[in-house]
Amino acid sequence: QVQLVESGGGLVQAGGSLRLSCAASGSIFSINAMGWYRRAPGKQRELVAGITSAGSTNYAVSVKGRFTISRNNAAKNTVYLQMNSLKPEDTAVYYCNADVFAVVGGRNDYWGQGTQVTVSS
Repeated sequence: QVQLVESGGGLVQAGGSLRLSCAASGSIFSINAMGWYRRAPGKQRELVAGITSAGSTNYAVSVKGRFTISRNNAAKNTVYLQMNSLKPEDTAVYYCNADVFAVVGGRNDYWGQGTQVTVSS
């Protein structure tokens, strides 16, 4: 069984910063890409940022230059999202995603439970 556990959401004023973390645990053989998605009220889920096992990154246009995605160097089983210069339109539930090769079950896509980020104006 593979689990993704997120932390770090909360309420912040516009212009402030938050750092999200997502740790993968369980019977994992390897993890390929990891990423962060978000779903704002009344909107579809969208990709915020992604990072491969080699460290290549990609960002949504709306967050480029403000958000930074990274992974821990050793086990590469934790992904972070540093969010700076937050705007009210960044308010959403943020979800962690991982492309995992599990010891049992092979390759699957896993999701965290979501963490609320609220940016006040």
